[in-house]
Amino acid sequence: MPLAIYALAAGAFGIGMTEFVIMGLLLDVARDLDVSLSSSGLLVTGYALGVVVGAPVLTVFTGRWRRKNVLLFLMAVFIIGNFLCAIAPDYATLMIARIIAAFAHGAFFGIGAVVATDLVAREKKASAIAIMFTGLTVANVLGVPFGTWLGQMYGWRATFEAVTVIGVLALIATAFLVPRDKKHTTINVAAEMKALLRPQVLLGLAITVLGFGGVFAAFTYIAPLLTEVAGFSDAAVSPILLLFGVGLFIGNLYGGRLADRRLMATLIGSLVFLSVVLVVLTYALDNQIFAIITVGVLGAAAFSTVPPLQMRVLAKAEGAPSLASSINIAAFNLGNAGGAWLGGVAIDHGPGLAGVPLVAAAITAGGLVLALISWRMDRSPERKLASLAA
Repeated sequence: MPLAIYALAAGAFGIGMTEFVIMGLLLDVARDLDVSLSSSGLLVTGYALGVVVGAPVLTVFTGRWRRKNVLLFLMAVFIIGNFLCAIAPDYATLMIARIIAAFAHGAFFGIGAVVATDLVAREKKASAIAIMFTGLTVANVLGVPFGTWLGQMYGWRATFEAVTVIGVLALIATAFLVPRDKKHTTINVAAEMKALLRPQVLLGLAITVLGFGGVFAAFTYIAPLLTEVAGFSDAAVSPILLLFGVGLFIGNLYGGRLADRRLMATLIGSLVFLSVVLVVLTYALDNQIFAIITVGVLGAAAFSTVPPLQMRVLAKAEGAPSLASSINIAAFNLGNAGGAWLGGVAIDHGPGLAGVPLVAAAITAGGLVLALISWRMDRSPERKLASLAA
């Protein structure tokens, strides 16, 4: 893979750390800012909604810029947002700062994925996306456990200070390693919106929302699930998150390789895998050893879905690569926002904290149903046309 893809992965590392590290710090933030656990969980929802809004807005806003300049601008926005998180005096300010940081997320991954696929041969495009998204998985292997430990030892603000520094390093890596070409993001809004309104593209976006939404319904509350349901100490959370990150790394790479060979089979298989693991997690929390193993497997199941979900939308949105890619990243985060919110609803008004994994499994199962419908439409074009006409 070209070095530029690894530079993009460095940016993904910083973004991934700020997105995921808050899960391990929810209890610390709630205690320090004197808010409820479900309210601190809304920091995940707020970030995700920031991605949903920021992805299409910034992609269109930077539509005539050179792609490298876009990536550098987005990393600068990310740095500013995380610096504001570190100095936020209250919950409202922290929420606003999280949303600012989130604005860079969708457009960076969306445009970065297009840049990555342009740098490799056709048969390696899903693998190139997987390598870029490896930054997210490494963030979970190294960044999130370290950030959780740092926050528990020195306060959660120290974690966001560290993320700010990582953002600066990622900006430098992007500046030096991503080649400066003459390509622009070239957004023709009318043409790209027309492509996005294709039934299979809309269905692909819905699959992303539901299929990945189950991950965050459970993972947002992974720290309290481990401490209050499984009975682990606070100090045990970081090592278990490390195992989760290893699972992400493995699942992401193999998801990309398999998607290069058989895209829809990989997509459907990964959603089945994820749904089953989330159900198993419900019962695994009764046994600490089983819980540790299942959390690691959950990481692999979660990110095995990412390359096929992204490639499915890109494949069906031919003619609208930049906007489609960014909006699918927004779809991931819409799923994150909805999943985190539904997890909070389950805690406050439903089966409680212990029932969150089952709620998560039901969300992902909804994405699986849509994937099967989309696959059937691919295989039965005559039936598809008849249904559209009706």
